[in-house]
Amino acid sequence: MTIEDLMKGGKLRPITRWGTPVMHAPTRPITVFDAELHEIVRDMFATMEAAPGVGLAATQIGLDISLFVFNCTDADDHYQYGAVCNPIIDMPAGKDRTFESAEEGCLSLPGGFAPLARPTLATCTGVDPWGEPITVEATGLLARCVQHETDHLNGTVFADRLSGRVRRSLYAEHEKTAHLYPADWPVVPKLDSAT
Repeated sequence: MTIEDLMKGGKLRPITRWGTPVMHAPTRPITVFDAELHEIVRDMFATMEAAPGVGLAATQIGLDISLFVFNCTDADDHYQYGAVCNPIIDMPAGKDRTFESAEEGCLSLPGGFAPLARPTLATCTGVDPWGEPITVEATGLLARCVQHETDHLNGTVFADRLSGRVRRSLYAEHEKTAHLYPADWPVVPKLDSAT
């Protein structure tokens, strides 16, 4: 079995919203790499694709386990995809560390976006769904993605990294379209804004 096998055949799960306790607490490390975990990975890929998004943490489907999936481009516009259990992020320090400010959003706060500066390079290490070591050398959007998803697994949402003023603006933007996202979205699709 390969990661490509786990990217198909999953069922949609509702996306958990900010404010739910699981979204704001550190997760448990994964120690068992079995068929049950593989089904969770399948469901996460299906849910992420349906939303659509570029990354999804287990907390975003209500599970307090240290796992995220991703499918997004790097700085060279190459698609990278995978699943990382028990991730650890390492970033350059000092003069080797550069930041880029870009609009960031979260499937668990649908419709809200805010600028956030993050390092442009990140190395994410962990294990894959079979317990084998994995390293993701991330640049561009992928670097932002692995940082965002690892934050989720540590109980941090990206609003926690914003100033109070920007955070208020983010929540106001989310509120304008929140009514379009059913409680069990994306199991039930987003409503048309004309309705």
